[in-house]
Amino acid sequence: MIQQTSVMRICISCRKTYDRKNLLKITKDHKQGIMLQKGMGRSAYICKSKKCYSDSKIKKKLQKALKTTLEPEFFDIFEKEIAIHDSNPNKGI
Repeated sequence: MIQQTSVMRICISCRKTYDRKNLLKITKDHKQGIMLQKGMGRSAYICKSKKCYSDSKIKKKLQKALKTTLEPEFFDIFEKEIAIHDSNPNKGI
């Protein structure tokens, strides 16, 4: 019987390693643009701690990790997703 190891990723804000299931995934898909929690392409991960997603430098870190410029509308959507997570901490996004 083969044991599957969990997939580990690094938070771009605090630089700590977490299981991928415990991180928010932001993906730059070459056809569909920037997406949250889905898609294939260049991705960045942020842990679900308030310290990391409210970091004052998160915009610059995301743009560097995704190698693109991000529209202000993206951050509005991002903040709504974080608010959903904060109101339902046991539910996955």
